[in-house]
Formats: sequence, structure tokens, C-alpha cells
Amino acid sequence: MSPLNSPSLFNATIVRPEFFYISGFAGIPHANYYYVFLGFVYVASLLGNAFVMFVIYTDHSLHTPKYIVVFNLAVTDLCGSTAVVPQMIDTLLFKSHLISYEGCLTNMFFVFGCLNMQSFTLMFLSYDRFVAICFPLRYYEIVTNKSMLVITTILWILSGMVILKSLFVINRLSFCKSNVVNSFFCDHGAVTLLACDDNNPSAVINKMDSVLILWVPVLFITGTYICIARALFKIADASERLKAMKTCTSHLILV
Repeated sequence: MSPLNSPSLFNATIVRPEFFYISGFAGIPHANYYYVFLGFVYVASLLGNAFVMFVIYTDHSLHTPKYIVVFNLAVTDLCGSTAVVPQMIDTLLFKSHLISYEGCLTNMFFVFGCLNMQSFTLMFLSYDRFVAICFPLRYYEIVTNKSMLVITTILWILSGMVILKSLFVINRLSFCKSNVVNSFFCDHGAVTLLACDDNNPSAVINKMDSVLILWVPVLFITGTYICIARALFKIADASERLKAMKTCTSHLILV
């Protein structure tokens, strides 16, 4: 019997499946090559981020506001890739397509929570460069290790609250159509489409989240770099201008 046809489920106000079926790369030819590629990418990400974290942690000269944020970015990237890739390989390579309802929401929390934090962290790095270039004499007064740690903590809490709000909405939906998730992991949008309730409230929340997580950071980063560019053009000495530009290079590469 399908988990969606259980009488006990239909007697409840909210219908929830026992599990979801992750379709993944079904039907794609030579899909095993994707798994091998994902494995290499994950190992490279794991080693690269671990190396960055180790260097920043052990080198006391890097215990500065900027590198606190870079360390946090490495942590979020490591956690995000760990939440997606190993389970994806297990699901698709070893044909383990089923994931429990609770497991799906848990996976969704870690994946999107880390993605949210990555977006906020890149925005935060642009703020650091903005203060360094536009207010160089007040940089060490405005940007301190303590302020960076406080803001980073606030951003982690905000990232968690954003995804928890979305999960709360999903948890109030009924799933009586299908339990097949047309994605390679528990994607928020793909799971929401399976609901048989009115999806308008969820769609509105998704749009609000997109504005907060995507467009606010993009507009903030764009605005700060416009201000940085204007400040650089005001520097008469070419060598000083080049030195100031180099301080922004690492952030641009990360973006």
C-alpha cells in the first residue's frame, strides 16, 4: 500500500507521507559519471575548506575581522556540501531513493540554512571591504573581532529562523498527490509542489525568502562596490589605488 493511501493518514487533519522518493538523475544516460564528478568535487571542497580553516585557526596573524568572516564562509561551505553530496551519492549511486518525512525536512534545514548563511556571509564581506576602502581611518574602530563575532552569530540565527519558518509552513501542508520529489535532494520547491493544499501562502513566503536571501545581498554587494569604485577613483596615487583594489580581489573571487 502506498504511504499516501494509509487510512490513518486520511483520518488526520494533515496528510503526511511516511517517506519521499528522491528521483534524482533518473533517466539521464551515463549518470554514474555524475556521481564520480560529485565525489571529486566534494573531496576537493572538504580538503580546501579544511585547509583554509586550519590556516586561519593556527596563524594568529590571521585572527582579524576579515578572516573571521572567511573562516565562517569556509564552515558554511563545508557544512552545506556535506549536507548535500554524501546523501546524494548514497541516494543515487546505491539506489537508496527513499528518505523519511522527518529526514527530508532535516536535510532541507541544513542545506538551505547553510546556503542562506553563505549568502549573508558574502554580503558581510562586502561590508568589511566597504569600510576598509571608504573609511580607512575608522576601520579598526568600526570593524572589530567582537563586532564580527556578534554579527556572525546574528546572521546564523537569522539564517536558521528563515528556513525554520519555511519548514513550519511545509509541516502544515497535506501531501495526498505523490511522494516523488523531482530533484536530487529534498529541495524546498520540489517538495512544496507535491502538496494538495493551497500553495499560495507558501509561494508568498518563498518569494519573500528569495528577496531576503538572494536580492538583498546582491543589491547590498552591488551598492558597496559602487561606493568602493567611486572611492578608488578619488585616489590620485596609482600604486595606492592598486593596493586598495587588491584588498577587494579575494572577496570578488569568492562572489
